Amino acid sequence: MMSPKQVSEDRGGSRSAPLRHTPLQIIHFIGNFMRIWSVYSMYHYLSQEGASVIVFIFSCLVPSSLLFLALQRPWKGRPLSNTQVVPSIINGGILASYFILWGKGLKSCGPLRAVMAEYSGAVLGVLSALLYGRRGFIWKKVGGLIAMVASFYFLSEGWALNTYSPIYILLDIELLRCFDMLITLIKFLDIIDTVDTELGTEKLIGMKQMAVPIAAGILSALRRVIARRVSLKNQLKRRLHAITVTSATCFLFPFAMWDIIVLQGSPSESNTDLPFPTWAYLSTILFGIILIFYIDNIAEERLHMVFSSPRHLAAAAGCIIIMEIVYKMDFSLPGFLICSTILGFGIYEATSLERFRKGSSQRTDISDGHFEDQMQSLPLPT
Repeated sequence: MMSPKQVSEDRGGSRSAPLRHTPLQIIHFIGNFMRIWSVYSMYHYLSQEGASVIVFIFSCLVPSSLLFLALQRPWKGRPLSNTQVVPSIINGGILASYFILWGKGLKSCGPLRAVMAEYSGAVLGVLSALLYGRRGFIWKKVGGLIAMVASFYFLSEGWALNTYSPIYILLDIELLRCFDMLITLIKFLDIIDTVDTELGTEKLIGMKQMAVPIAAGILSALRRVIARRVSLKNQLKRRLHAITVTSATCFLFPFAMWDIIVLQGSPSESNTDLPFPTWAYLSTILFGIILIFYIDNIAEERLHMVFSSPRHLAAAAGCIIIMEIVYKMDFSLPGFLICSTILGFGIYEATSLERFRKGSSQRTDISDGHFEDQMQSLPLPT
């Protein structure tokens, strides 16, 4: 039987646990903010200069792979087995395919939709429930999948854009009525002869274009699942990730060389010299590839926060709101909050683990410190 003093100490420790995690949560938010900043700088360079997506990503992967190899040194320490190296090399091909699809989606759909589509990897949670889960939990997974599809559909229809958001459209109808009345009055008074009433709008995208970054998000989740299954130890995971990034660079090499040959062969592109994207290049290497890997590892190991989770989505949504305002994009805050809320609900239902039964055994496991062992033994959501 536990004494009252021990019970009070346990309660005090449980209350101080969020306070201990606060610095890690701040580091996680800053790391995601820097990564999303690199995404916006990359998008502006690709959209304004018309550079090749594959060549840009390959030029970022080359120094990134060299830095990973120099930091992790996978050839030193305990020798890696073939059952670890071969899946890591295959994972490099998946990573290269992800970068190609995600870069194409970023250029065509914009940074907001490209970042939000990365959370489509929660679909793997629905597939795992259909294959290995209990039948009583399948309907929750399917409901989460429907919510995710609805969120991506709303994003493709421009709900997060100021021009096409249904909330602002209702407001714009009243404003346009007042504007037309003002135009009629001006013309009646012959103050001006002609007035241009056409409003500039951005181009909408459909689900076909949205499917490209969605497929990239599923590939990214598949890569994380394979990496997690190959190695559960953090140090070994870093060594294998260096092999994965190097393998992805090798897989992208022929595609990048083909794009360079095509660009040099076309007369329109051969006479124009693209400026060197210093900030886009450095930010993508440092924050978009290297730093985000260590930040996600900290979030997964210390905060128990995987990528496709509602908490991770909330942090990314806050960073997106800041960057949309700073870059003065066509942004609708109410529409974006609606889409992100629906997506977060879908991710929660699609990736939620089976709840522990309420009882004395649960309280005993938590008080004895076996709860973390149970969490580590359970398969992490994708």
